[in-house]
Amino acid sequence: MTATERRASASLASIFALRMLGLFLVLPVFALEARRYPGGEDPVWLGLAMGIYGLTQGLLQLPFGMASDRFGRKRVIVLGLLIFALGSFWAAAATDLMGLLLGRSLQGAGAVSAAVTALLADLTRDEVRTKAMALVGGSIGLVFALSLVLSPLLTGWIGLSGLFGLTGVLALVGVGVVVWSVPPAPVPVTGEGRGRLRDVLAHAD
Repeated sequence: MTATERRASASLASIFALRMLGLFLVLPVFALEARRYPGGEDPVWLGLAMGIYGLTQGLLQLPFGMASDRFGRKRVIVLGLLIFALGSFWAAAATDLMGLLLGRSLQGAGAVSAAVTALLADLTRDEVRTKAMALVGGSIGLVFALSLVLSPLLTGWIGLSGLFGLTGVLALVGVGVVVWSVPPAPVPVTGEGRGRLRDVLAHAD
C-alpha cells in the first residue's frame, strides 16, 4: 500500500469503528433498559424500537450511495454521520419508548456504509483493496468484542441515555476524521456516463 492508501484505509476503518462501537454498546442492554421507559412493557413496540434502525438503514443505503456519486463521497458521509448523531442525541433525551423509537429511526437514516465503502474503493488500487476491506472488517469485529465487555459496565455508570449520548459524540468524532484525516476523493472522470440501476441489475443476472 502507498502512504495515501494506508491513510485512507485506517481513517475510513476508524469511521466504521467509531460508528459501530456506539451501536454495539447499546445492543446488549437495550431490551432490558428500554423496559424501564413508559411504553417499554409492550414487546411489540420494544422490538420495533430495537429493529427500526436496521429498517431505515436498509431503505436509505441505496439513496445515500447514489447521492455520494452525485454530490461527493465526503459530503454525504458527513451528512449521514450528523443525522446519526442527531438520532443518538434524540434517543439520549427520550423520556418514553416512542422517543427511543424515533431516535433509533434517525440513527438508521444516517446510512453511510455504502458511501464509506465506495470512498475506500475510490482511494485504493484493485490489488490492495482486499487488504483495505479486511482492515475495515477487522475494526468492526474488534469493536464488537470490546462493546460486549464495556456495555454492562458503562450502562451501570451512565445508563442507556448516557450510552446514546456517547454514541452521538463518537459520531461527531467520526465527522472530524472525515474532514481532517480522510484523503481527498479523486476527481471523477468526466465525459463517461454512469451506469443506470437497471443496467447494473441486468449484468448481475
